[in-house]
Amino acid sequence: MSRTPTLTGSLGLGEKVLASPAERRLAAAVEDGLELVEERLRAEVRFADPMADAMSRYLLEAGGKRVRPTLALLTAQLGGGVVPDVVTGAAAVELTHLASLYHDDVMDEAELRRGVPVAQSVWGNSVAILAGDLLFARAGKLIASLGAVGLDLHARTFERLCLGQLHETLGPQGGEDPVAHYLQVLADKTGSLIAASSQIGVLYSGAPDEFRAAAEVFGERVGVAFQLVDDVIDLSAETEQTGKRAGTDLLAGIPTLPLIHLRRMAAEDAASAELLARIERDVDAEEGAVDDPAASADFAAAIAQLRAHPATQATLEEARRWAAEAVAALAPLPEGPVKKALTRFADAIVERSN
Repeated sequence: MSRTPTLTGSLGLGEKVLASPAERRLAAAVEDGLELVEERLRAEVRFADPMADAMSRYLLEAGGKRVRPTLALLTAQLGGGVVPDVVTGAAAVELTHLASLYHDDVMDEAELRRGVPVAQSVWGNSVAILAGDLLFARAGKLIASLGAVGLDLHARTFERLCLGQLHETLGPQGGEDPVAHYLQVLADKTGSLIAASSQIGVLYSGAPDEFRAAAEVFGERVGVAFQLVDDVIDLSAETEQTGKRAGTDLLAGIPTLPLIHLRRMAAEDAASAELLARIERDVDAEEGAVDDPAASADFAAAIAQLRAHPATQATLEEARRWAAEAVAALAPLPEGPVKKALTRFADAIVERSN
């Protein structure tokens, strides 16, 4: 069974940030809320069928930082705190996130998720897709219990998740700028659900309505920054950090932002063109010879070179820009521990790439 995350573990907040009595009270309230969300999640992945139970528990028990429910619990401190409806909404968004992972792994033909074999490698593609469908259904049932506003938010978020996956699958169309296309995919696939999480804390805690727009913009911007940094971490050889091998996304055919920038730079720089050719050649070689040590070594060397390349630095700069926009969106919120914690989270996102 997975260990309940903490505020410091989920959002990367160190002790110095939670130094004052008010900040420690906030941390305690959020961590108590995380215990309640974790209990709710375990309850909601129980079905009448033992096979459905095993499938739906699989990724939940593999762990995770619970970033989305943590943000919901944190923004709830702008109102009445961790009330039952906030816990319900936080569990619903995390179930939606978990469901999307089952589907993403099938579409990306992934091998590992959170350090364990992906669900389709255990049960096959069809069963993994159905496991995701079950979790989507349970999330919808939970959010429907909160009324029309929550149901509308969840439906619009689900629509964006699907559109983001569709656009990622199809790629840029008709001369569309690849960078702009990719950033929109991230806003839809990652930013929308984190934005929904941030809004749920405001909506169901009785916080002032004018805080909802700030929470929405913060969530979307910080979600894009989060994913951009993941693009950089994907190039890291530190597999314990990612639960995956370096370059997994590239092997799955996902054109992450470092590769998109490399392709742009290759048009004007011979060294970049040579590196791009190596990566594309090595991806093809790995697809046909994943157990060949020489092929694996060549690919690892090319990925290490990409991590040190200006294309990856440009990705980090883009992540910093989105994180800065997330912090700027917090301007309407009152000064205090919640705003400080959200600001620190946006800063910590970029720091985790180091």
